[in-house]
Amino acid sequence: MKKQLLLGDEAIAQGAIYAGLSGVYAYPGTPSTEITEYIQSSPLARQRGVHSRWCTNEKTAMEAALGMSFMGKRALVCMKHVGLNVCADPFVNSGMTGVGGGLVVVVADDPSMHSSQDEQDSRFYGKFAMIPTFEPSSQQEAYDMMEAAFDYSEQQQLPVLMRVTTRMAHSRAVVQVKEQARPENQMNYDAVASNWVLLPANARRRNDKVTAQQTQLEEDAVRSCYNQLIHAHIQKTPLGIIASGIAYNYVMESFDDLYQGKGGEEIPLLKISQYPLPRKLVRELMESCEKVLIVEEGQPFIEEQVRGVFNTPHILGRLTGELPRTGELTPDCVAAALKHGEAANSEENRINASQSVVVSRPPALCKGCGHRDVYTALNEVLGEFDNPRVFGDIGCYTLGFLPPYHAIHSCVDMGASITMAKGAADAGQWPAVAVIGDSTFTHSGMTGLLDAVNENADITVIISDNLTTAMTGGQDSAGFSKYEAICRGLGVPEEHLHVVVPLSKNMPEITRIIREEINYHGVSVIIPRRECIQTAKRHAKEKLK
Repeated sequence: MKKQLLLGDEAIAQGAIYAGLSGVYAYPGTPSTEITEYIQSSPLARQRGVHSRWCTNEKTAMEAALGMSFMGKRALVCMKHVGLNVCADPFVNSGMTGVGGGLVVVVADDPSMHSSQDEQDSRFYGKFAMIPTFEPSSQQEAYDMMEAAFDYSEQQQLPVLMRVTTRMAHSRAVVQVKEQARPENQMNYDAVASNWVLLPANARRRNDKVTAQQTQLEEDAVRSCYNQLIHAHIQKTPLGIIASGIAYNYVMESFDDLYQGKGGEEIPLLKISQYPLPRKLVRELMESCEKVLIVEEGQPFIEEQVRGVFNTPHILGRLTGELPRTGELTPDCVAAALKHGEAANSEENRINASQSVVVSRPPALCKGCGHRDVYTALNEVLGEFDNPRVFGDIGCYTLGFLPPYHAIHSCVDMGASITMAKGAADAGQWPAVAVIGDSTFTHSGMTGLLDAVNENADITVIISDNLTTAMTGGQDSAGFSKYEAICRGLGVPEEHLHVVVPLSKNMPEITRIIREEINYHGVSVIIPRRECIQTAKRHAKEKLK
């Protein structure tokens, strides 16, 4: 074994490579991006020819990984939590098809929404799809779990979901890694077509089998080395704790003396890092204490299940106010909740995890960013119209909502700008403008544009092309140099397809084109194209080397 200082994301990547990975499939999304980037830069992964190109979106990533698994190879899929919504169709159905080679889906949740639209908890997806879920509590576990997850996937012939959160993904720790990597799986042709062709007759048979497997999955969770019941007593103690994932670390930090309560009694603790919920272990814990505090990052996933099985008022957690209902947990709010013997709902215990002594610094578009010129031109033109509406999308340009631009009126999910603009136009809104980035357009915007073209919707679409996936660090954009061809192929009229360079000197031309296309009552597309200022700086430095 050797020691490395690794981010949680990097530990996952290193663990996957050393577990015999053949391909990683992902769309960049904070806080998951560094997993794929680490594999892309790994000398061993390059030597082995591990596939590591970015995918167009999370759905295509999941489906490509299923294809690799079908051929017996080990595949990894990475995304942030909202990306799991995009690939929900193949993800849920992968529980029905099963796998060939091991298939692990890593999802990075974002409590407190540091860079996201919601706080969804991906553990619900694992339960919904009836597949086992792993949740590491440390970087070392994240590394170790990758091999365990791939092995377990092949043993149970099911995909495995691994759920991490922002703090786990983006914090560093020393990790002991193996000196030698496991060889990749050999190609095989053993996949049974009747398992993979989900006609109703096949799907019903597979559904029965996967449902029957749930008992075994729970028994495995009870025996798992990642689930530990510590200090369970025959004689009841005042408080017991259930902790999962990174929240387990917050519990550990809350005691000067390991698991010692105020009276010196050992506090029983159940650590959960593998699901389905090990109800047998929960029952043993419940029998050894009067009250149970459930400490978990995200939504009350464990808490709701425990309440469903053990109908008692002595279950404490996010639903009862001992811990904040929303946002990230912190060591401080966990320590406050652990002050058993005090009023459970005291004001002291209601610490909001989002509170901070650090003065907030609102994000802003970079100086020299091409999106600035796009919004300047758009605002100038739209000032000539009554009640214009601009529908935004996911990317750096979402910051156009903030001062000084106040340029967009909505931002819901990847690709929603075009379809929302179309729906507004269907309702009679004019002008209706959609602003979408280059990477987001190929991720989820093309089908919306096809809908608009098919109905000749009265909308103007601005594809702000900065030649990269800028918001997540400058990864390759799937449609690089193809956007005009894509728009033509979708049916946008040539005379209403324009490419402009967003610079101050070109403002008269840009405003003229925007004005003309708004006054054209049909689908038009304007592509302002200028390289992201951050990637331009990096490329300039590389040329000087």
